[in-house]
Amino acid sequence: MSASVLHSHSSLPAPSTAAAVDTEDVTATRLTHRGYQLLGVTRIMVGFTFLWAFLDKLLGLGFSTPAEASWINGGSPTAGFLGASIEGGNPLSGVWEFFVGHAAVTNVLFMAGLLGIGLAFMLGIGTRIAAVSAAAMYFLMYLASFPMSSNPLFDDHLIMLVVVLALGAFAAGDHLGLGTQWSKLVKGNRFLV
Repeated sequence: MSASVLHSHSSLPAPSTAAAVDTEDVTATRLTHRGYQLLGVTRIMVGFTFLWAFLDKLLGLGFSTPAEASWINGGSPTAGFLGASIEGGNPLSGVWEFFVGHAAVTNVLFMAGLLGIGLAFMLGIGTRIAAVSAAAMYFLMYLASFPMSSNPLFDDHLIMLVVVLALGAFAAGDHLGLGTQWSKLVKGNRFLV
């Protein structure tokens, strides 16, 4: 390489430190925005799973609940899962027997939970209450899953418990949802956001 070429490269001005920081800030902002958008998409997807479970158990759409076992046809939305847990030798079978024994109340609470969590997550309103409620529901389903056959400690219920709590912690309703408007409506009450 000639000396003039080396000299021309060394005489290039060094990039401004402020410009480098601005570029990093813009990139970080874009990545953060994309991350929050993904949280919004995750929130909507989780909400849909709750809302779909409600509709399938209510109407018997034939996916996990046949029409003849639907709630509107006199079926119990909770008896199948809890009954299988009791028969499978779950260490907490006495608790599940209590819930099955009080099926009228258990079914109403379960279905109200599915509907409320589903709508809240789909719309992005009340995501903190929905997150805590969903985490409680996932935890109970996790406990009812014992003994687990595929992993001695974790299953998808426990993983989803952590996901829904993260959705609530990061105010995922503000992203691709009505969370910002809802926050103004409830005057910023942190628990109702």
